[in-house]
Amino acid sequence: MVFSQSHSSIPTASNDSSVPEWKERLRDGTTVLIRPISAADVGLEREFIERLSPQSRRYRFLGEIAAPGSALLDRLTHPDPAHEAAFVALVADGAHKREIGVARFSADQDDRSCECAVAVADEWQGKGLATLLMRHLIEIARQRGYRRMYSIDARANESMRELAEFLGFERRADPDDTTQVIHSLAL
Repeated sequence: MVFSQSHSSIPTASNDSSVPEWKERLRDGTTVLIRPISAADVGLEREFIERLSPQSRRYRFLGEIAAPGSALLDRLTHPDPAHEAAFVALVADGAHKREIGVARFSADQDDRSCECAVAVADEWQGKGLATLLMRHLIEIARQRGYRRMYSIDARANESMRELAEFLGFERRADPDDTTQVIHSLAL
């Protein structure tokens, strides 16, 4: 997968000026809205996870997951603003919005580094969405003063390897699990 650096980032007004929100244009011309995830997004998040292919769910959660339970959905849609950030990408689907991607980070106990994850709906992969989501996530992590961002990924996840490399992450073997790698970015 080749990631393009060209995109259109159009800041949008939000009801709360402290909450970032962006309209972005993907490589195919589709406009997406990227905004923080909220408690009201439980249904969107459930549908998003259930629509992922088994492989995409396995890569995102590093294990098998058929359908998300209420405890997982609650955790995913209620990030702790002091130590976490999570953004969803939405497109218009008729009169409704549909979640097509999500990126998040969670601070480590030392509050100097944070673990990140990104997932994009299968039919939206290869359009630059993961790059856009991660760039916003990286910027927020920098603004909050984190010094390192990392992700733990399946070694077989070639799309994540390419994305991480494109964004400047370094890759190393996970010393605790030979089926995984750790991507790390100095912020």
